[in-house]
Amino acid sequence: MSEPEMAAWRSGVRDWLHSMLPPRPEQPEGPTDYSVFQNITEEAERSLLDRVRAYRRQRYDAGYGAIALPAELGGAGLSMRYVVAFTEEEQAFDPPQSTELISVTCGLVGPTIATFGTAEQRAKYARAFLRSDLLCCQLFSEPGAGSDLAAVATSAVFSAGSEGDGWLIEGQKVWSSGARFADYGLLLARTDREVAKQAGLTMFLVPMDAPGVEIRPIRQMSGASSFNEVFLSGVRVGDDMRVGPTGEGWKVANATLGFERTASGQGTRRKGGTFEDLLRLASRLGKSGDPVVRQQLADVYVRAQLRAATTERVARAAAAGDAPGPAASIGKLVASANLMRIAEVASALLGARIAADSGEADAFAWTEHVLGAPGYRLAGGTDEIQRNIIGERVLGLPREPRVDKRPSRG
Repeated sequence: MSEPEMAAWRSGVRDWLHSMLPPRPEQPEGPTDYSVFQNITEEAERSLLDRVRAYRRQRYDAGYGAIALPAELGGAGLSMRYVVAFTEEEQAFDPPQSTELISVTCGLVGPTIATFGTAEQRAKYARAFLRSDLLCCQLFSEPGAGSDLAAVATSAVFSAGSEGDGWLIEGQKVWSSGARFADYGLLLARTDREVAKQAGLTMFLVPMDAPGVEIRPIRQMSGASSFNEVFLSGVRVGDDMRVGPTGEGWKVANATLGFERTASGQGTRRKGGTFEDLLRLASRLGKSGDPVVRQQLADVYVRAQLRAATTERVARAAAAGDAPGPAASIGKLVASANLMRIAEVASALLGARIAADSGEADAFAWTEHVLGAPGYRLAGGTDEIQRNIIGERVLGLPREPRVDKRPSRG
């Protein structure tokens, strides 16, 4: 099937967006949100999820919910350049701010079930996840398996019974965004301890209200609880909840994470303060003419431009059908460093004003950024892991010793 002409397709996207959303305001109304990680009450998050899901359903029904997913799997079957085009057009409008749970459900889990699920799973879950009728969190990371995902220890033991074959799951997951609001969890578990660790994993869908599932919010130092611990004690799921073949969970997990670059226009909220916010703050405080402050602002500006250029490079590679490669790791490192640098400059500008809420506008609110920025160095792959990727795949440095890898045979 030939793809539509891009200019005409973009025009259709703009018309649809115009019928659905208000234009993006030049200046956001109300106090600026400087939080790096979402910091709202449970009631507010439920309300936000309702608004985002209403928009996501309309977007999916209009054909813009899974643009790059093949048509036979429930998507539009278009190339990545249409994903990039939709995202660019959507930036002119003001959709409801997305959440991590929506992004995971629609952008990662939905395509995973559509690709690896059985016919029954696709019929029951794929469209429901892509459309956000059901919500699904990620149950990948563990206290002892964060950056080294293949080291997960949560176990799933198979048992055959008169009421059907099933699995008994025991373990703990951590950093699960939105787990309290999710209907299901996409869980990576160890099903074989006698083989190399990547070969002994299997993926499952687990109902979050199943007996033995306990969800505990993690209180962040900024005050929010957007992450959760999930404990699984004697949780039983049928074999019909296994996603992909037994022992191929590593393949499914890598595909799931790979769908991050094909998720179309997630409407992800901004993370923390920006150069423009810093410039406005310096001007309000009467410090924009100070030569030291100007040098600090120039440094942040240059970093922001480098970040934007790297992001565009990754987007162009995706639009051309190429893997983002190490540019994605470079972009993550630059983003982490930028957030930390912005935190330093904001703290220096405000001084003691940042330490207490005196009612002064655009002052104490910056604590949300300052307290959240260090955590971004861990989220989505730690800075150390990104540097390993760059060192090994770009600079050609020797790989770090891996005792868990089988020696190659030559």
